[in-house]
Amino acid sequence: MAIIRKKELKGMSKEELLAKEKEIRSELMRELGAARSGTRPENPGKIREMKRTIARIKTYLRGVNE
Repeated sequence: MAIIRKKELKGMSKEELLAKEKEIRSELMRELGAARSGTRPENPGKIREMKRTIARIKTYLRGVNE
């Protein structure tokens, strides 16, 4: 699963965070596409957790830029 904790975010550079966000976003689009096509998701909580992780990264990046 795509869980990234606050402790892990502190250890990553801005470029690594942006790359990780892009990777998770593409995985999320794949999962959403599969779910919308009618297939049953293997792990239904995965989509929700990926959305939370993207929000967590964006929030951390907002604080880093200041």
